[in-house]
Amino acid sequence: MSANYSAHKEFEITLLQRIASSERFKIYQDAFRTATGLPLRLVSADPDNWCLDDQAINRSPFCEALNLCNSACGACLETNRRLMQEAEVNGPTTCHCFAGLCATAVPIKMGASVIGFLKTGQVFSQTPTEEQFTVLLGAIGRKTLSQNARSALKTAYMQTRFVEPQRYQSMVTLLESFGEQLSEHADSLTIIEEGSEPAAIAKARKYIHENLDQPLPLGQVARQAGLSESHFCRLFKDSAGLTLTDYVNRCRIDWAKRELLKPEARISEIAFLVGYQSLSQFNRSFVRIVGTSPTLYRRDRLERAAS
Repeated sequence: MSANYSAHKEFEITLLQRIASSERFKIYQDAFRTATGLPLRLVSADPDNWCLDDQAINRSPFCEALNLCNSACGACLETNRRLMQEAEVNGPTTCHCFAGLCATAVPIKMGASVIGFLKTGQVFSQTPTEEQFTVLLGAIGRKTLSQNARSALKTAYMQTRFVEPQRYQSMVTLLESFGEQLSEHADSLTIIEEGSEPAAIAKARKYIHENLDQPLPLGQVARQAGLSESHFCRLFKDSAGLTLTDYVNRCRIDWAKRELLKPEARISEIAFLVGYQSLSQFNRSFVRIVGTSPTLYRRDRLERAAS
């Protein structure tokens, strides 16, 4: 990943951190955990950086035990990567992991950009049984575990909570509603602190993310920031590490990468959807930023998802 691309992502990472530390999020997190008995986390949009955090409230002891098994840990990480990738494209998504536990991801957006996910789950949709555990143990690899480890894993498995599907969906609906609120009010939850990014640039970034599908000439964006064009150019480059044109292109290509995971969407339609005025312009930008064509990117990602 280039230094410029890292600079482009830093804004979204900082935004997510400010949301996670906001009073509104903490109050809802506590209320959701108390009312539903489910864990709730706010995680990065980067599926390769997924991991368990240090907040064990309502988290399944069975999940904790599984993540101590190398063979199971890899499968768990892959399940969460796929879950987040699907939620990024299709919106709130629920799936079952290889062990049968529910997992749900609700995307949080800033304009067209997904900056993170609300995640919950770690419960069964039916009562766990001895037979199911035996099958699971075979999948993990019985010989890779000591007798004590198998015993501890079985105890945690049999004690794992189950929630009826209809009730679980009601819990997810609550989470979707809160996810929409966080997306709508991301700007108000991320007050610019003294010494961090200038408020004018934060305002410009917000405007860019909310209008990616529209033309974004320099003069128009500078006016939104309340700055002259020359002053805005210098300040934006210093803060974002990119020119306005490069930043807008990278935001649009990030959006396009999600749309390309929808097999039914035509590439020409995606190009215009994300704000490009021509297919050739879109193709050139995509190759320059991603390193491959939209067609090859889509083929590779869909093949990997199907494998």
